[in-house]
Amino acid sequence: MAPAADPVPTLANELPPPTHPDRLRVDRSTKAFGSGAYSLIDLPAGAVFAKITTATPGKKAYTTVQTGRDSHIELNSDLVFCNHSCAPSLVFDMGRMEVRVVDDRPLKAGDALTFFYPSTEWEMDQCFQCTCGAGEGVCRGWISGAKTMSTEELDGYWLNGHISELLHERK
Repeated sequence: MAPAADPVPTLANELPPPTHPDRLRVDRSTKAFGSGAYSLIDLPAGAVFAKITTATPGKKAYTTVQTGRDSHIELNSDLVFCNHSCAPSLVFDMGRMEVRVVDDRPLKAGDALTFFYPSTEWEMDQCFQCTCGAGEGVCRGWISGAKTMSTEELDGYWLNGHISELLHERK
């Protein structure tokens, strides 16, 4: 999955209504993959940010999130605007179908809503050069999914069960 792209409006010049207007705002950009989501609320570390309730099964694509070894979903919500970061603010827990604040720091209003794509994706549909700005030693650079990353590169990241299982099998 590459950084979120804008969904196609339903009618000419009309955007779909926000799905989480009390939780996040979407800053839209005309630049490819330039849009992003930002928190409207403060939450403590580990708190549930949102339940994933509007998802539908989908084929592997840059807009989907991997939920299991061979399954993907379309989020069908503003959560699709949560971009990748190597220093994420959120965890997408596909086993619980919820989005949580990372365990090591709280979320503040105005923070970019990001997650570590290899935590859900074994093989990315569209690989990309990371520009998260997390800094040397933190930013992983080329993002192509957990399959191509070493155990050391993934150490310290929260990973979904299907990713942990595939990593164990790889050994």
